[in-house]
Amino acid sequence: MAMPVPALNDEYARLPELDEAAWRAAMRRHRERLRPVVEPHLARAARGEPHPVIDFLFQYYPFAPAHLMRWTPGWGVVLRGPPPEELAMLDEGAHDGHGWRLKSESFPRHRREALQWVISLHRQIASRPPRFGCFGLHEWAMVYRAERVRHQQLPLRYGREETARIVESMPIACSHYDAFRFFTPAARPLNRLQPSKDLRLQLEQRGCLHVNMDLYKWATQFYPWVSSDLIADCFLLALRIREVDMRASPYDVSAMGYTPIAIESESGRVEYVALQHGFAAQAEPLRTRLIDELEGVARMLGD
Repeated sequence: MAMPVPALNDEYARLPELDEAAWRAAMRRHRERLRPVVEPHLARAARGEPHPVIDFLFQYYPFAPAHLMRWTPGWGVVLRGPPPEELAMLDEGAHDGHGWRLKSESFPRHRREALQWVISLHRQIASRPPRFGCFGLHEWAMVYRAERVRHQQLPLRYGREETARIVESMPIACSHYDAFRFFTPAARPLNRLQPSKDLRLQLEQRGCLHVNMDLYKWATQFYPWVSSDLIADCFLLALRIREVDMRASPYDVSAMGYTPIAIESESGRVEYVALQHGFAAQAEPLRTRLIDELEGVARMLGD
């Protein structure tokens, strides 16, 4: 005898659905987009071969490649058909007679305050005018008069004294706490701002490369409730920004196939600002989608 199908409850009645062909196609597209970055990274890691530019995305942002490659629809979508094999391991999801979905009751209660804080952060960032013209000096401030630099495998483009002269010749105006905290002690007083954890809501702004790169961080913090489509978009934007971040840094990345952006010159600064504008424009729709998805989770929780 066939098992009875559970009644369609109010929550299900509000949720959009994907049939099996649609969600399997979405899974394939997701893997195909990320494979050219993730698979070479895993191969290098297996050989013990570092990549100072790309490794950052897997080390600074602690999101496992296996999670990045695993597609999830995020909150509010029912996947019809048989249980998706690659989602079966998620404790947050369940399959019943109607399909697979994330269970609202499985959202961790201790994460509710963080959810609201991240929504507030991105609303503030979206409402604040962007600022440009920092010229990527945060990376220079991280090596300013340092005895030992962070990326030992990369040479610096200039010697210690010339690097210091370049830093001292331009105003530093870094508003990003997670960059500022890596400044050398000698560089900290040179910054016009003194970012702290408590000032992130007031200081973070959408012209900043790291703020736009961090869309990936905030999206992954709420996996699997944020859709993997959005996570992948944020990851690929973060990859493009990271490349520019290192091209504009004091490190010589030319041997790795990257063309340096000479922010110590007028033409280099013009190039950097143009790239900042482009990344800010690319980040805007992703930030809007992140706010929308997180607010959808908050509504699901009744917050």
